[in-house]
Amino acid sequence: MIDAWIQHPTARHSGDPMFDSLRRWTKSDLDAVPTVADTVAALDAAGISAALTSAWYGPNNVMISNDEVASFVAESGGRLVGVGSADISQPMEAVREIRRCVEELGFKAIRILPWLWSLPPTDRRFYPVYVACCEMGVPFCTQIGHTGPLMPSEVGRPIYLDQVALEFPELTIVGGHIGYPWTDEAIAVATKHRNVYIDTSAYTVDRYPTQLVDYLKHHGSQKVLFGSNYPMITPAKALTGLDSLGLDETVRSRFLEENARRVYGL
Repeated sequence: MIDAWIQHPTARHSGDPMFDSLRRWTKSDLDAVPTVADTVAALDAAGISAALTSAWYGPNNVMISNDEVASFVAESGGRLVGVGSADISQPMEAVREIRRCVEELGFKAIRILPWLWSLPPTDRRFYPVYVACCEMGVPFCTQIGHTGPLMPSEVGRPIYLDQVALEFPELTIVGGHIGYPWTDEAIAVATKHRNVYIDTSAYTVDRYPTQLVDYLKHHGSQKVLFGSNYPMITPAKALTGLDSLGLDETVRSRFLEENARRVYGL
């Protein structure tokens, strides 16, 4: 199995006050910074063979750097797969950094979070990132739906990705966090565009919207990827109750591994 969205945190990331709402919701100590061995153990507990772990770049705030992600990947013995990020306020530097992430660090995707920047993904500052991802042949990962941290959610509406996909048909886009409360938008955009996908990170099985489950079980079986959003939710907790979805063997295999392996070139 492959987990499409985790982050191995740094103290800068875990301790940021904007995550206070998540601490309240999860009743967990997000300030604790796991070792790489702790993260690998969490993957083992769920039978996860590999997880995509991401850098976090915001305005004037690098919470997890690309080089830190590279060090986590190296320490993990092949269990962690790097996902880079960049400062979109400096477009040329962002393009150089994305190329470095792919060519030198061996990362498999780039992730930018619109809510961190308070900008929708149709903003011009994202466009050099899209070009670089197309040129490098790696997916662009982003967050869709409302935000857990106390930041505005509107920039996460999945419908913004419709315009991006129209202008960049070569770009593979993975929208994480299901898109709730706009899950129907997420499904519509993923259905319309060949290269748009959804991952289930930040949600446990019992919280999957009904329409997403229906999509996964039928015409979206190759469009939905499992993700946990560790350390907020461990992979084992995220997968609890999976059998209750009634997925057949083909759909289950696609959801838990095959789609991620194909999308990220693993």
